[in-house]
Amino acid sequence: MTRIWANGPLLLALAMLFWAGSVITGRAGAALIPPSLFTLLRWSGALLIVAPLAWPHLRRDAPALLRRWWVVVLLAVLGVDAYNNLVYRGLHTTTAVNALLLQSATPLFVLVADIALFRAWPTSRQIVAILISIGGVLTIAAQGSLAVLWHLTFNPGDVLVTTAVTLYALYTSLLRVRPAVNPLSLLASAIALGDVFLIPLAWTEYQSGARLHPTPLAIASLAYAGIFPAFLAYLFYNRGVELVGTARAGQYVHLMPVFGVLLATVFLGEALHPYHGLGIALIAAGLWLAR
Repeated sequence: MTRIWANGPLLLALAMLFWAGSVITGRAGAALIPPSLFTLLRWSGALLIVAPLAWPHLRRDAPALLRRWWVVVLLAVLGVDAYNNLVYRGLHTTTAVNALLLQSATPLFVLVADIALFRAWPTSRQIVAILISIGGVLTIAAQGSLAVLWHLTFNPGDVLVTTAVTLYALYTSLLRVRPAVNPLSLLASAIALGDVFLIPLAWTEYQSGARLHPTPLAIASLAYAGIFPAFLAYLFYNRGVELVGTARAGQYVHLMPVFGVLLATVFLGEALHPYHGLGIALIAAGLWLAR
């Protein structure tokens, strides 16, 4: 386990795998769970897991967390609340494929956020690596055909997902100034604050008539979302950013459509095509160059 915790690329890849699964399950359960309630229940479940693990560290890390309370609040609002709520809301009116493709633009947004907040200019190598990986994403989206890419359509849900990506890029960039505490302490604090902010949103949603339909699919989606993308993926992603830096970590988001394709093949019976292989190869080349 120690070797895994020290392997930034592996941790980031696992985080992307879990998040790709979250997009697919989120789309599957979109009609069954209101988005704000989905986000609240997802993070509440994650908090039940992380709180007992984080408690011994929280008592020691409390002073450091309080000194940078504003960073913790921003991380909670951006990474826990706004990003997830907007993505789940967007999945009500867009497809899982569109959501995965739009989220693959995160590395570009991270570079812009790094420049705007910290004057951290990317190297030419980083820019080329991102462009190569984006070429791979577009190859998958276009099914290897420029005509398909030209007729690719977007809708209001895509605007919500794009806004979510922008805010998550800010979250990633702000991890540069996170408190120097145990990762479990930071995650538990951000989740707890995020849940507090989510309660009024979920209540407003309930008052408007939105209801949870507790079908087996809805329960399975919530269970997956609480354990893998909420708890493990955020823990792994935060650690990965710590190990490899924000710009390089953002590059790994390009793996989300790759994992999405593979998951759709395994669980939805969709076929793999040569253009999938070409797109995955380009994404892998971009990741290799980013090293």
